[in-house]
Amino acid sequence: MRLANLHEDGWRLASGEERHAETPDTFEIPPADVRHGLGRGVAAKLLFEIAFENEAGEQWEEVERMWVVVSEIVPDGYVGLLANTPTSIKGGGDVYLTHGAEIPFRPEHVVAVDRPDDAFLEEIFSQSLSRTWPRN
Repeated sequence: MRLANLHEDGWRLASGEERHAETPDTFEIPPADVRHGLGRGVAAKLLFEIAFENEAGEQWEEVERMWVVVSEIVPDGYVGLLANTPTSIKGGGDVYLTHGAEIPFRPEHVVAVDRPDDAFLEEIFSQSLSRTWPRN
């Protein structure tokens, strides 16, 4: 499954493993067996690098930490439902990163894990998908 990239999608996921390797004393991530063993309903915190451009053509990226809830296990990782709304993006139109959007990710992207309560899981899994990621 294709991962998001800045050119096509305007966002991508940063590697938690790379960040940890750069500063292991200050940037902790869960052990590899935890990141590789996520199941449906587990929340994973990911680092989203989001691209922006203003009217003058100036470009920059902002990083937001957001939670996704694993909805599907795929051969090379996971698909999760975005449980947050990015604060850096103005809503509306064709913005992909909205609450409930499908997010493909791999164990290397996971920077934290949690287990949401059953009421939250029932709510997020019962909603219609706001955005569906292509399966090709």
